[in-house]
Amino acid sequence: MVHWRDFLDIAIIAFILYRVLLLLIDTRAMQLVKGLIVLGSIAALARLVHLEALSWVLGRLFGVIVIAIPIVFQPELRRMLEELGRGNILRRKQAEERAGQLTDEVTRALEYLRSQKIGAILVFQRNTGLKDIWRSAVKLNSEISEDLIVTIFWPGTPLHDGAVILDREKLIAAACYLPLTENSNLSRWIGTRHRAALGITEVSDAMALVVSEERGEIALAINGHLSRKLREDQIRRLLLHYFSAVSRGSSPWWETLKKELKTLWPVREGNRKEDKDAKGN
Repeated sequence: MVHWRDFLDIAIIAFILYRVLLLLIDTRAMQLVKGLIVLGSIAALARLVHLEALSWVLGRLFGVIVIAIPIVFQPELRRMLEELGRGNILRRKQAEERAGQLTDEVTRALEYLRSQKIGAILVFQRNTGLKDIWRSAVKLNSEISEDLIVTIFWPGTPLHDGAVILDREKLIAAACYLPLTENSNLSRWIGTRHRAALGITEVSDAMALVVSEERGEIALAINGHLSRKLREDQIRRLLLHYFSAVSRGSSPWWETLKKELKTLWPVREGNRKEDKDAKGN
């Protein structure tokens, strides 16, 4: 007779295996796990069709692998035990730490570019794929880092002219040329870089951050709207919400981001007033 404790036992074991696999993602040990799954499938098939010799060989091979795993993958196993000791078995905490790390990298890069008055456009991809934009650009598919972003936009480098496109894990491409906005009501003080940032947000749901080399300020373009003179804390909150999203286009992320954007609209309205004053002068 099957008892409820049997189901509980199986559920606990399945949960532990699932969490262990999450810790092994993006490590060399994950390749071993994939290999073991393949060998296990072959062994099960061999036993099912009564291939005795193959079953015997695979059985001995598994015995050797069990002994070799602690030796070959000692660094990965140690890291996994350290993660367990710190209580990071929950994937959510790891995701939060990763989001914070990426936020710091991009924020530091933007602040450095602003301090040096180096122009830049960073486009953050969401639901709408931007392959048509980066297909003809320089594909990088690299880790997001402050040094890489600053190097790309440094004056005189081959990739500084154009935008970079990022998603929540990688810097996809550089030297991307964006479509200009079709909004003819913009002030003439809005330059080409800002018009390009607005243009990409009009044809997609992407978010763009622009560093102005003339004014040394950072602006946000999203959904065809532009907010200028963003502070560092505002940039950090926006990026943290972006990188913290569990799945692309998840509704909680979008709703939270809209709340954050409400704090930016007064800046945009103030910029309109400045533009009117500039026109009058």
